[in-house]
Amino acid sequence: MYLRFDNSHARGLWLAVGYYSPGCPDGGDWAKKGWWRLEPGQAATVLETTNTYATFYAEADDGRVWAGGNTTNLPSQEFDWCWNTASSAGEDVGMRQLSSTNAWAPWTSTINLT
Repeated sequence: MYLRFDNSHARGLWLAVGYYSPGCPDGGDWAKKGWWRLEPGQAATVLETTNTYATFYAEADDGRVWAGGNTTNLPSQEFDWCWNTASSAGEDVGMRQLSSTNAWAPWTSTINLT
């Protein structure tokens, strides 16, 4: 399954995702990647996964946040890290969980950020 994010919000936003990555060097099975910049009306396909679950965090220029309960540390610069990797200059945020009962299927799921 491909995860596509659509910025239907009135302001630009920054997006990060979390995904299943077995054998990550930090000893865990999850990783995180960001940042994608999406202006209003823009969309991006950011992840291909065969796992049922993924996570995301987004923050708009006007302060609107899309978050959840899966806490991890996200840096301000571009990153592609294991889940437990952190930066002293980063911020702990909660990432929202996504799930699909058909993650193996070759279609795109679109998440509209409004």
